[in-house]
Parts: sequence; structure tokens; C-alpha cells
Amino acid sequence: MLNRFTSILGAAVFAAGAAGAQDVTLRWGHYLGDSSFVQAEKDFAAAVTERTDGRVTVEITFAGGLGAGNEVLTLAGRGAIDMASVVPGYYSDQLLYWRAYQIPFVFESPRQAMEISAAAYKDLPYFEDELSKFGVKFLFHQPLGDYYLTGPDANCDTVAGLSGKKIRSFGADVPKAHEAVGAVPVSVGVGEVYEALQSGSLDYSFLNRGNILSNRLYEPGQYSCGPVMAITGHLIVINQDVWNDISEADQAIIQEEATKAGQAYIDNIEKAEEAAGAAIVEAGGTIKPFPAEELAKWKEAAPDLLQNWVDDMTSRGMGDEANAVSTYWRAIIDAD
Repeated sequence: MLNRFTSILGAAVFAAGAAGAQDVTLRWGHYLGDSSFVQAEKDFAAAVTERTDGRVTVEITFAGGLGAGNEVLTLAGRGAIDMASVVPGYYSDQLLYWRAYQIPFVFESPRQAMEISAAAYKDLPYFEDELSKFGVKFLFHQPLGDYYLTGPDANCDTVAGLSGKKIRSFGADVPKAHEAVGAVPVSVGVGEVYEALQSGSLDYSFLNRGNILSNRLYEPGQYSCGPVMAITGHLIVINQDVWNDISEADQAIIQEEATKAGQAYIDNIEKAEEAAGAAIVEAGGTIKPFPAEELAKWKEAAPDLLQNWVDDMTSRGMGDEANAVSTYWRAIIDAD
């Protein structure tokens, strides 16, 4: 009887210790400022903390407080932080597959881009494999609204009006689209765009309406012309070792909430962007359409940027894989 009691007590102590070992606070580094634009991510953090009864507490630090946008992937992979919001275009020489989601003139709408992302992640191994090399696991993907040119000059609605203008750019592929119409691409982080427009080091920002609103870019740049292009936004990832240390039950909760957050983003993207546009106008900004005929001229002037990506990947010895991605994407786009 004593031996049995001792065994039961020992098992209980071990179980209690194991439960305690599972408690974790996930430090999430975010490059954007806190705003309603990232509400789905804030809701995800709150839901995980609540549903796990605090066994997994998710704390987001905004505005680069745990690392700049071009640092957080590496920091999360090393375990310096636990989670990160990662812009693929900021890692164009590292995230060779994910960067393709931020190639201009590929997708017709933010929703299409996100639906293709979800399908390709499921059906093609390259995206998951790429993140695993950096020691992180994919949780969900943030959509972005259509991109607009924002600046103090109203002549942002023609291809000719962009010639010689300094336009906010990023990554390896967006600058090529800007150069195609004679513009000068300038790499500027989201948090620095306001000052860059104010000082004149940028003529036009290049962001979606949600970011234009949350960063008050309508103040230094009254005019926003668009839409111009649709791409996906940042990835939410978690350090793989941290993930492995979380219990299977809590992993399931995190995965469920990640799926909900990703779907909430997709479901709300059009409504949120329209609301942001209305708020920009109410605050004194002016939104001008970028005419379809002018956008057609821009696309005609630009090279086939998806094929350029395939060619670049081929030069790196990954041509078969890149062709598989391109063929998969084009089949869905053509079917739509």
C-alpha cells in the first residue's frame, strides 16, 4: 500500500512539475505600431492567453520594440524573441519562396492573394520547408489591402506623373515595378514614411489604406492614388523549439486561434480597407482613382515579374521548384 501511495504521489508531483514547465510567455516582436489595423493579431494573442488559462501568455511589443522589421525573423529563429511578424520582402535574399507573395502585378486582389497562399502552403512543401530552415513555424498570414501612392502632389494618377518621383519601395521585386515607369525606388520602413514625406526624401509613399490611416500619412501627403497592386502582408511565426516545448493540447489551441485569425483577416479585409479610405477622406485626405488605362500602361511597361522570380530562382538551382509554384499560381489566377 505504501509503495502504491508513493507511486501515485510521485506521479502527481511529476505531472504538476510537467504542467508548470509548460507555462510560457511568448514575446512577440512586431514592426508595426499598435492600431486597429492589426486587431486580428491582438485578438489572437488574447484568445490564446484566455483559452490556455494563462499557461501560454502572448505579449505583443509593437513599433519595433523587440527588433526592427528586417531583424525579427532572425531574432525569432535564434530564440531571442519567441514570435514575430515577418515581412517577406524585407528578407528577399533569405525567404526566396515567401518573397514571391509580394511581387507586383501577379494577384488581382488581396483576397485572391491570400486564398492562393493558403492553398499553396497546403499543397506545396517549399514554403514550410523554407521557414523551418530559419528555426520558425508558420502560424498565419496577414493580408494587405491594395496599394496606393500617397504624397503632397496630386499627379499620382498617371504613369507619366510618376517619372522621376521618389517612391517608397521594399524588397527585390517592388523596386522593379517602380523603375519600369521611370520612378526612383527608395527603401523606407513603414514607421519612417511620415517623416520622409514631410522632409521631401519621398515624393510618394506606397502602402495600403489601412497603413495610410494608422500612420496618418494623409497629413504630409494629402493625395492617395490607387489601387495599384495587390500583395500579401506579413507572416506570423513562432520559434520552433518554443513551439515544441508547448503541450500538444495548447498547441492545438494556438493552431485553432491562428486559423481563426487568418480567416478573420481575410473576411474583414475589404470592409476594413473601405472604412480606412473613408476615414482618410474624413481626416482631410483625398483619394484619387488610378485609372485602369494608366494601370494597363504600367503593367505593359513592367517585365513579367513572376517570370523574373522564376529566372532568379533558376540561377540559384531551384528552377524546378519555382516553376512548380508559378504554374500552380497561374492556374488558379487564370481560372478566376
